Amino acid sequence: MSATSISKALTPPDIKARKGGTPIACLTAYTTPFARIVDRHCDLILVGDSVGMVLHGLPSTVAVSLDMMIMHGQAVCRGAGRALVVVDLPFGSYEEGPEQAFRNAARVMAETGCGAVKLEGGETMAETIRFLTRRGIPVMAHIGLTPQAVNTFGGYKVQGRGAGAEQILKDAEAVSEAGAFCVVLEKVTEPLARSITEAVAIPTIGIGASAACDGQILVLDDVLGIFTDFRPKFVKRYAELGRDAETAISAYAKDVREHRFPGPEHVFGETARPSAGG
Repeated sequence: MSATSISKALTPPDIKARKGGTPIACLTAYTTPFARIVDRHCDLILVGDSVGMVLHGLPSTVAVSLDMMIMHGQAVCRGAGRALVVVDLPFGSYEEGPEQAFRNAARVMAETGCGAVKLEGGETMAETIRFLTRRGIPVMAHIGLTPQAVNTFGGYKVQGRGAGAEQILKDAEAVSEAGAFCVVLEKVTEPLARSITEAVAIPTIGIGASAACDGQILVLDDVLGIFTDFRPKFVKRYAELGRDAETAISAYAKDVREHRFPGPEHVFGETARPSAGG
């Protein structure tokens, strides 16, 4: 990311100021080409640890490494100019305590050029969020279904039903008071997401939550129909690029096997052809 692009980029305070205003459009991205496209249309790009499942074929986000996040964070920051780029802190890189979280978050920001980091957890992470924000590291919080803790949840289950709703509200209030500039609400009941949005002073970013949230986020590869291993209820597909890619690759392989590619227009002769108008 160039100095010029940094000066034009949205900042965490800009996102926080959007509370109750025009909804904040957020998507994930993991590569420079897609970051360039997303940057033209969205306010926030999350380099999510979902990259482990989407691009690396891992069964969950638990095995994602800090080096992996930094590599993809660098790629996205090269393609972003306006959107705020946020990089996930992966499992095991911040839970030990505030000092560990600071070391790794500082490394992520220094080596990628991103504008903020994201970490999962509510009340239990409030001290860490406060420690980071007081030392110049903006934090995007993430509560409700937190994928890094999927093993303790027993799967990707809806959160906030019954007695669990009160704890999630407490989590939202805790991360807001600790200094997070916004909070992701993942796979929580619609009424609860609506109540949290009304209760906290920072923007809520929904994913499987409520249209009443201050913004929405989805995984880009879900939106484009590239990742097809499973499809959560909350995903709306806006394209079927996976299917289109299958058609294109099949056509290419057929052309190769039937000697239709490369054609005369794709190879080079012993002498150069005259240029047009030459």
